[in-house]
Amino acid sequence: MSTPKDFNDRMLSLGLARVAEQAAIASADWIGRGDEKAADQAAVNAMREQLNKLEISGVVVIGEGERDEAPMLYIGEEVGAGGPGVDIALDPLEGTTLTAKDMPNALTVIAMGPRGSMLHAPDVYMDKLAIGPGYPEGVVTLDMSPAERVAALAKAKGCEPRDITCCILERPRHADMIAEVRSTGAGIRLITDGDVAGVMHCAEPQVTGIDMYMGSGGAPEGVLAAAALKCMGGQIYGRLLFRNDDERGRADKAGITDLDKIYARDEMVTDHVIFAATGVTNGSLVPGIKREIGWVETETVLMRSKTGSVRRMHYRNPFERAS
Repeated sequence: MSTPKDFNDRMLSLGLARVAEQAAIASADWIGRGDEKAADQAAVNAMREQLNKLEISGVVVIGEGERDEAPMLYIGEEVGAGGPGVDIALDPLEGTTLTAKDMPNALTVIAMGPRGSMLHAPDVYMDKLAIGPGYPEGVVTLDMSPAERVAALAKAKGCEPRDITCCILERPRHADMIAEVRSTGAGIRLITDGDVAGVMHCAEPQVTGIDMYMGSGGAPEGVLAAAALKCMGGQIYGRLLFRNDDERGRADKAGITDLDKIYARDEMVTDHVIFAATGVTNGSLVPGIKREIGWVETETVLMRSKTGSVRRMHYRNPFERAS
């Protein structure tokens, strides 16, 4: 079994960026076409093809679903051309609906770390809370009410609650949370999809205007978001939510015994990782795909938690449409 010393994050990072880029380019044909499944499948195919060119022995720990639900990039699938053992967390197209409707903030997202470095989160919901860097550990917690979180963050930031902006996924289940946050005077940016990007917004509040993310969404996306914040800085807390025995069985299958545990960022991602995200549609984190006759352009954010480096890569490449 490989060790963290075998994980050459510097050498693998550029290859990871290419994986994200190619998935984004493949999904670009489906922007605004109304076909979520086709857009997702195109991204999956391209991401898998590129991963199999990397000199790694990779295992997908966060993927498209269980093996019987996803023919490719399923949880437990082995990818790579051989090399050090790595964990891979991915979402080939984070925001399939956003892509199909040509709405902002669709991304291709992938993270990689040494084997055993990422929580094998089951495909259930997770209650999430995230803030950016520069605050004391635990300044906000999942055990606080939404109003208490706003007040605590405002105090730590040295501002009024009305100066805080929260990002929340627009879902009926969040109606009470939204009302309580608004009762404090804080602002809310509602998003329709894409909560990995929603969490990432917290890490760059001076750019995005977002101070805090809260609400429930997919647990796999929570691990991906934790990988991003491991690189960018910031805090994220997650608690798995179970609606029935089938979902509790998924947790058991993933080796999770404490169903009420609150996971901090460094418990979801326990070692240094690399993270890449490429814009598919225009967003506040990265611009989307641009195409003109004969050319395609992408922008990718590539990050390494070991060094804290954040690299933005503009890629312009000749492109010929297949006949």
